[in-house]
Amino acid sequence: MTMMKRGFAAAAMLLVTTSLVHAEDVEVLHWWTSGGEAAALNVLKDDLATKSIGWVDMPVAGGGGEAAMTALRARVTAGDPPTAVQMLGFDILDWAGEGALGDLTEVATAEGWDAVVPAALQGFSKADGKWIAAPVNVHSTNWVWINKAALDATGLAAPTTWDELVAVLDKMKENGITPLGHGGQPWQEATVFDGVVLGMGGDLYKKAFIDLDPAALGGPEMAEAFNRLIKLRSYVDDNFSGRDWNLASAMVINGEAGMQMMGDWAKGEFLKAGKVPGTDFVCIRFPGTQGSVTFNSDQFAMFNVESDEAKAAQAAMASAIMNPTFQSAFNVVKGSVPARTDVPNDAFDDCGKKGMADLAEANTNGTLFGSMAHGHAAPAAVKNATYDVITAAFNGEYADGAAAAAALAEAVAAAQ
Repeated sequence: MTMMKRGFAAAAMLLVTTSLVHAEDVEVLHWWTSGGEAAALNVLKDDLATKSIGWVDMPVAGGGGEAAMTALRARVTAGDPPTAVQMLGFDILDWAGEGALGDLTEVATAEGWDAVVPAALQGFSKADGKWIAAPVNVHSTNWVWINKAALDATGLAAPTTWDELVAVLDKMKENGITPLGHGGQPWQEATVFDGVVLGMGGDLYKKAFIDLDPAALGGPEMAEAFNRLIKLRSYVDDNFSGRDWNLASAMVINGEAGMQMMGDWAKGEFLKAGKVPGTDFVCIRFPGTQGSVTFNSDQFAMFNVESDEAKAAQAAMASAIMNPTFQSAFNVVKGSVPARTDVPNDAFDDCGKKGMADLAEANTNGTLFGSMAHGHAAPAAVKNATYDVITAAFNGEYADGAAAAAALAEAVAAAQ
């Protein structure tokens, strides 16, 4: 059967399913509350509205999703889980291990998800051979977003190495702006550190954050990575503590800061502000990481529900999320790239096209790594242990990088 015929068959099956059972509203727990994120979420809401599926919004602010997971635990404990929940990485697998998630295999099989979703994502979308979540995007975390006017004022090119990065930051400081827009929250510091460690080499990143090798976690290369993180702290303004990530993006957008080290969701803020890639801002991979990608993937996990109506709503929502047309429309707005490999890049801007090409290259070359900072490299207990050490290092609580690396190795060992 051709791909087109399979698509028609899948659509016909889903039509029959949803016509026999009326799909009720979906209650969706998420943390997409910034301007760019809300605009992207509206694409999904509007798409479901065309299918006569209402949306009951349950937003829980907090860019890393920690507050949302706390709210979710309370709902599930009370025996009242939402229909669908935005989730990341190991959190999905943890809930699956508790037997809390529904089974999307029927719609996934009918629509051929296995053939178009990268294996690295399927590792978090499936458990025990069953589809338990629908991936809406692939974000990559090793990006730097630079105000083009601020970069031009330095007289230097976009940096490709650590030394070039330091030179640009120094020039920005001389020019009287905050070189590095940053929000002092543990997940944000960990996002910066993702890039720093990957910039030291993919081997170090994999050994330390995925294999959890004690020698890599506590060794001299990690000590140098921490020294670099401590150096970056010197380019941040004094009011960074507790600042939300989108406010740090706004600093770069408004020319108050020169650059931000943040995942590609930041691009949604630039686009919502009417900024144009290449004209108003520059997108680069963290210096030293070109050819490698650290990723996370927002997925909607479906919780166990009792009624046929609720199950029909979940199937319809999952199908809508995985529709190639929706994947393109959503990710153009969100700043991410599609979770399907068969979506054309025509509608994407230059940064989006670069993101899609980089993802394909990394996937082919074996340099696509789950993001430690965003729960795709190691389970939550390990991630949280790394957060504590990274934030302490960023805030000057260790004598030097070597002391921080030793603390990291010890913390990860204790968390396992």
